[in-house]
Amino acid sequence: MMKRYLTLVFTAILLLSPTAYGQEGFSYQLTMIGNPALTGSAGNGMLRMSYMNHYPGNGYNLHSVFVSCDGFFPVLHGGAGFYISDEYPGGIITNLKGGFSYSYFLRASQDLYINAGLSASFYHRGYNFSGALLPDQIDPLLGGIYPSSEVLAAEGRTVFDLTSGFLVIYRGFSGGFSVKHLTQPDPSNHDDAGTSLARTLLVHASLEVSTRGKLRFYPAMMAETGDDIFSAGAGVSAKRENFSIDAFVLGGGDRNIDLQTGFSFSAANIKLFYSYRFNIFSGETLMPFSLLHHTGLVFSLYNVDKRKIIKTINFPDL
Repeated sequence: MMKRYLTLVFTAILLLSPTAYGQEGFSYQLTMIGNPALTGSAGNGMLRMSYMNHYPGNGYNLHSVFVSCDGFFPVLHGGAGFYISDEYPGGIITNLKGGFSYSYFLRASQDLYINAGLSASFYHRGYNFSGALLPDQIDPLLGGIYPSSEVLAAEGRTVFDLTSGFLVIYRGFSGGFSVKHLTQPDPSNHDDAGTSLARTLLVHASLEVSTRGKLRFYPAMMAETGDDIFSAGAGVSAKRENFSIDAFVLGGGDRNIDLQTGFSFSAANIKLFYSYRFNIFSGETLMPFSLLHHTGLVFSLYNVDKRKIIKTINFPDL
């Protein structure tokens, strides 16, 4: 009964707060959703596929998948690509999102490069209440389930969204910012300003540090802020030849401090990555210890002669 109650609480949070769950935030494995200026900045054509399991081991049934393909195209003077993601929170809500991104590459000086990107996307939120369990259906003593007096509308909604971003690359440094949800779309059926996706500002940066040997370090940071939203994090990825490990500490206005650790392994043109996020300190008593499993594959589709055309980024495996 307690497990059903907690599942109901998390579902209510998802319905009432569109920023409480999803692929918001920043990860170099979800590049175009975070900042469209990163589109094609790896140079080679990249196909990325990943899977997330949120709050594993608690039976909340919160999953999401992400697929993207991008690369540099000389005829476009920049990078272009598309992505699609599907979030499946608890079996009731489906958040389907897809879009196209373009980034213009400008060489400002010998070592300074500036990218400007724009992403146009759709956001569809659908509902399936066939398996929902509402409070008035539960008998607190007998555990019986009764017909609910509340009727929930299952009609979905599709909205249009825009994201813009900029990226600066100077030698081993790369950093940028993006403004997400420029159109402030409302994927719910409430037509209420409180359910619209608020504009958020994302700032990120990373640095490639090489040692005399084959070991390389990639310190990285990010911060995101918006209406009643703030999160920030910093960490480092260490890479030697085809293997890397990383650690990232995150915190926010909800007074939660999380740690994310992971690794990646490359062979030929394929990379496998995995990361696990867990809660160190919680300002919320409902916050589970295990927060996220994130795993996926990255395929290199074709090579670009980076020396003659563009300055590219070696992404941290964070």
